[in-house]
Amino acid sequence: MGKLVLYGVEASPPVRACKLTLNALGLQYEYRLVNLLAGDQFNKEYTLKNPQHTVPVLDDHGKYIWDSHAIMAYLVRKYAKSDELYPKDFHKRAVVDQRLHFESGVIFQGCIRNIAHPVFRLNETEVPRAKIDAIYEVYAFLEAFLGTTTAAQKYLCGNSLTIADYSVVSSVSSLVGLAAIEQDKYPKLSSWLERMEQLPDYQSNNGNGAQMLIDMFSAKITKIV
Repeated sequence: MGKLVLYGVEASPPVRACKLTLNALGLQYEYRLVNLLAGDQFNKEYTLKNPQHTVPVLDDHGKYIWDSHAIMAYLVRKYAKSDELYPKDFHKRAVVDQRLHFESGVIFQGCIRNIAHPVFRLNETEVPRAKIDAIYEVYAFLEAFLGTTTAAQKYLCGNSLTIADYSVVSSVSSLVGLAAIEQDKYPKLSSWLERMEQLPDYQSNNGNGAQMLIDMFSAKITKIV
């Protein structure tokens, strides 16, 4: 196996999703910090690895992959001893893919980046109420997803963990500081999040970074309008 290197920053949900996957697969890797606020992602060396200037980037012995969803799927395909985290069965994989696309387009882009970009890049300190409402809409969808397979469904795609759970938890755990998950309103989502928080090494691979992003939001946002 070639040397694995993950480029990222702890506050980034996509980076943490990859860390959860690497940990689940028992893979050893080197972690290299990319200081986004200092502009490390725009230097020539990094741009050659990822012209999109995003984190994370995976270096697998000189082969570079970016986008957390692509990285997680790649890691499972290449290194997993089974396909449980990303099933080969066409229907099961389609369900996982749907959740991954939902995380990418709706949760991360529609909620996290939609708030983070004006706050951290444009120095805006007020967040429109509609952006917070969008988070609650996401919670409602996830609550429904958790009830679509079986009555006792534990995870987003059934009763087995998949990379979709890692992807979604990295983002949802970063949003609770802006929009709390009410147990009475979202019981399945609340239970799922608690279940994810009990995973081995969850705190070091996701929890600490999620709190870091929550604190960053809190330090900048003065009002919901």
